[in-house]
Amino acid sequence: MVFETTTTLAADEVFARAKRFFAERVPHTAAFPEREGPGFLVLRGQGGEEVALAAVVRDGGTHVRGSTLLFDQAVGRFLSTLPTSAA
Repeated sequence: MVFETTTTLAADEVFARAKRFFAERVPHTAAFPEREGPGFLVLRGQGGEEVALAAVVRDGGTHVRGSTLLFDQAVGRFLSTLPTSAA
């Protein structure tokens, strides 16, 4: 499933928050960084399942897109914690 939001945070801050969230706030299905680079973060968790996040500055905010097969509820919950942009 794919989730999207636009936030006032910079991409680096979004990824830092994602690392903390998926390691600490979802203990029964934690996911940890596997790969990252400018504009993306891939977390790997239970059973090798993946959470992929991408962020790009667009229209006065940072557009964040999250994709996963197993962590739907956690990704939606994480994105809901980000401050939203008026754009």
